[in-house]
Amino acid sequence: MSQFAGDLRAADLIHFAPEQVQWAIKNLPKGHAECLLRYWKFWARPDQLPPEQNWSSWVLLGGRGSGKTRAGAEWVRSLVENNGKRPLRIALVGPTIHDVREVMIEGNSGLKAICDPKKRPKYSASRRQLKWKNGTVAQVFSAEDADGLRGPQFDAAWADEFCAWKDPAHCLTMLRMGLRLGRAPKLVITTTPKPLAALRNLLAEPGLVLSKARTQDNPHLSKVFLQQMQVLYGNSALGRQELGGELIDDPIGGLWSRKQIERSIAFAPTEFERIVVAVDPPAGAGKGAAACGIIVAGLAGTGATQKAWVLSDRTVQGLTPAAWAKAVCRAWHDFEADCVVAEANQGGEMVRTILQIADKTLPVTLVHARRGKRIRAEPVAALYDRKMVAHGGSFPELEDQMCWFGTDNYKGSPDRMDALVWAIWALLLNNNGSPRMRVL
Repeated sequence: MSQFAGDLRAADLIHFAPEQVQWAIKNLPKGHAECLLRYWKFWARPDQLPPEQNWSSWVLLGGRGSGKTRAGAEWVRSLVENNGKRPLRIALVGPTIHDVREVMIEGNSGLKAICDPKKRPKYSASRRQLKWKNGTVAQVFSAEDADGLRGPQFDAAWADEFCAWKDPAHCLTMLRMGLRLGRAPKLVITTTPKPLAALRNLLAEPGLVLSKARTQDNPHLSKVFLQQMQVLYGNSALGRQELGGELIDDPIGGLWSRKQIERSIAFAPTEFERIVVAVDPPAGAGKGAAACGIIVAGLAGTGATQKAWVLSDRTVQGLTPAAWAKAVCRAWHDFEADCVVAEANQGGEMVRTILQIADKTLPVTLVHARRGKRIRAEPVAALYDRKMVAHGGSFPELEDQMCWFGTDNYKGSPDRMDALVWAIWALLLNNNGSPRMRVL
């Protein structure tokens, strides 16, 4: 319920409530609806509630608008209201002082908004303190001044947007050294993930509890907004990170980077000089076999504006040769492609036979690689650097293979990437020097 504020009326609560409970809310005695509004356990999703097991550090990775700020604020409120008579010392840490005040304290999901107006804490800008009537004090800190955390000590801390901090590893160390009050000091970190070493190290810590949330998990966001985000970013690396709350990493040693691929995504033209369907056939058949890489790409533009466009990833897995051949034929028909380019290292002339059994009119060009996959892929990666290859959409599985191929930790067959390489060779490189491949 990231949009709720403490001053909302019962009518507002009814508007946000699920249909099955609206009738009951309408018939609550006067004032009870407002109490129910602030009963967080009733409204929260499981990922927004603190872990039930014993923990000292809880990290909530969430997409934009997923409700992670509300979860952090509600956790702090529960500490204050359920602690008895002993005042607590709490640290509030954000990227800047402004962020802490505008988001964590005074935002729509902040500490002041979610509290009962009669119990609402008061903020002193001069002292950078949020103080409750029971004596509990939340001290405000900026990640820009990590050494400002030296000296103070706390019972608990809420750290927001950890991945946006100036030096997250150092600041987190300073914060943790101040968590030394009470029997079991606790730390909550709410953030949208980024591929940072500090976050990877944090998530690898023993005993840490991790929760995840996606933007679309918040049922109170505008459907128009969610639809727009899906159209614009969909399953792209940026969308998966900022909306899906996924930690999208760039491995060391890959030929492509996420940023490089992200820059290549654009709206594809409607007319192409040539379209090919490239195929990397699997070595075997059945569920245990590698996938059959099927990539559709087209050539558009002239001269300096000429580009190869990746139009579709039709890769299939676990199929018989007859079945994946039909998938290739469907792609050829759907895109009215000029030809099918198929690697013949596995199967030789048999690959052509399998494909043309599915459709005898299928124009098949067999190619045979004489060099390794990486050597064959390097010129294609260079074309991405020169902005001569674009993606007409996001293809997450293909993008993952492109970024991970060639790294020490990569395992499996790069079937999608290999088909992509054959497609780009066919469109841009066959007439530009020796391609180190032989057409059969």
